[in-house]
Amino acid sequence: MTTTTTLSELTGDYVLDSARTRIGFVARAALVSKVRGRFDEFEGDAHLDGDDPAMSAVRLVIRAGSVRTGKQRCDDHLRSADFLDIDNHPTITFVSTGVEQVGRTGFKVTGDLTVHGVTEPATVGFELTGAEHDPRGGLRVGFKGNALVNRNDWGVSRGGFLIGDMVVIELDVTVIRRS
Repeated sequence: MTTTTTLSELTGDYVLDSARTRIGFVARAALVSKVRGRFDEFEGDAHLDGDDPAMSAVRLVIRAGSVRTGKQRCDDHLRSADFLDIDNHPTITFVSTGVEQVGRTGFKVTGDLTVHGVTEPATVGFELTGAEHDPRGGLRVGFKGNALVNRNDWGVSRGGFLIGDMVVIELDVTVIRRS
C-alpha cells in the first residue's frame, strides 16, 4: 500500500466506508460519570478538494434508532420522545456549509446539523489521519474529529439534571474515492 502525501492527490468524490467508520458521543451522567454511545447505521459522501479545501463538501445521514450505549434501558430511553424521538425524527443529518483548513492537516467543517427535527449550525474539527491506496487501487482517506454541542439547542432537553447539556460528538471516518 502506498501512502498519499499531498492534499491535491486527495481531490475527488468519496463515499463513507461504514465498516471502518465510528460515530460516537459522550455526555455527562449524574454529574460524575459519562455515558458513551455510538450509532451503528449511517451513510454519507464527500467531495474533497485538496487544492482548495474551501470547495470541499460533506453530507452525513445517521439512523437515530441505531443508537447504542451497551445498556438496553438507556438505548430505549435515548430513542424515546424524551431524547431523539425516533418515531417522529428517524434521522440525524449533517450537511456542510463551509470548510476551512487549519494547519497542514486540520480542518474546520461547519454545517447544518439536524437533530430531533431542529436544524442548527455546528462545527466539527477534523484531522487528516492518513490516506492510502488499497490492493485494488482504490484510495481510502481517514479523518478523526469531534464537535461539542449543547443538546438543548436541538430541542433534546429532557433528562433533567441527570444528563449533562453538553455532548461531545466523536468521529473516526474513512471514505473511499469513487472510481
